[in-house]
Amino acid sequence: MNRAIFLDRDGVINRVVVTNGLPHAPLSMSEFELHQGVGEAISAMSNAGFKIIVTTNQPDVAKGDLEQAVVESIHSLISTEFQIDDVKVCFHVDEDNCSCRKPKPGMLLDAADQWNLDLSKSFMIGDRWRDIEAGKSAGCRSILIENDYADLRSVKPDATVKSLPEASELILINLNTREGARCRT
Repeated sequence: MNRAIFLDRDGVINRVVVTNGLPHAPLSMSEFELHQGVGEAISAMSNAGFKIIVTTNQPDVAKGDLEQAVVESIHSLISTEFQIDDVKVCFHVDEDNCSCRKPKPGMLLDAADQWNLDLSKSFMIGDRWRDIEAGKSAGCRSILIENDYADLRSVKPDATVKSLPEASELILINLNTREGARCRT
């Protein structure tokens, strides 16, 4: 079985627009700005044998505030630039009660079936409580990227970091420590 790193998009890969303490996705390509070190972090995790799968809620499409073509352009860009194996998107709002909208684990479970993933050896990296709960519900370890959002609920991630590069470093150090211990015995 394969292992994966599930990445939320907005706030993890790229900057968000924060309004009244709440993060919002970029509404155009001109608003899309990558966080520093993202490419190197993704490459390092991919080179360590992880499938890299972006899982993102994009409810602004359903609300009519964001064109689906913009979302697809952003995903085309990051898939071309980085070693990303798949992008899973939920365009629903909470009221749709779908199984794919985080905090429900539908996108992660679908990816697990598609990519033959061992979720217990996989990680969910996100910047919101929804990401952490989706990862935990799917059986993944979870890493929260710290932020100043007003909607962060009381979640208990396995680790808290300041950026995707820091999350990548944490995963790879722990992976190397475990594999090194296995090799010595």
